[in-house]
Amino acid sequence: MNVADLKIKNLVEYKNQIYNITEIFQHDEKDYFVKIENDIHSFSVPAKSIKPIQITEEWLEKFGFSRTYSSEQQIRYERPESFIKYDFDLNSRKIVEGLKIYGNSIKCKYIHEFQNIFSSLFGKEPVSMSYGLIHTES
Repeated sequence: MNVADLKIKNLVEYKNQIYNITEIFQHDEKDYFVKIENDIHSFSVPAKSIKPIQITEEWLEKFGFSRTYSSEQQIRYERPESFIKYDFDLNSRKIVEGLKIYGNSIKCKYIHEFQNIFSSLFGKEPVSMSYGLIHTES
């Protein structure tokens, strides 16, 4: 992963487990490392060894979205803030898929991207309902 896209409290995957990033640092002025933790483990790994988490319907629900529309072409999820939506395009071209804020499409395929956008908009982390980790509310 590109370390420039990461922030403290981002959720990432490492060896098929979900972790919070708790620290980002450069080792010997070369490679970047991240300290990651979950309820069981806490350790540092090279930033290039972690993976982003794809946004799925299950993850949207964990972050407070609810399914509000479903058809053969599209599934829409919305948060309580009516101006934030996420669309899944069921067509092969995927033209309308992604995050919508005030009707504008924003490239956002991964959980850490959503966390960063939400944090920029509201000045706090989105609170996940149940991902089995230390809550990331600030």
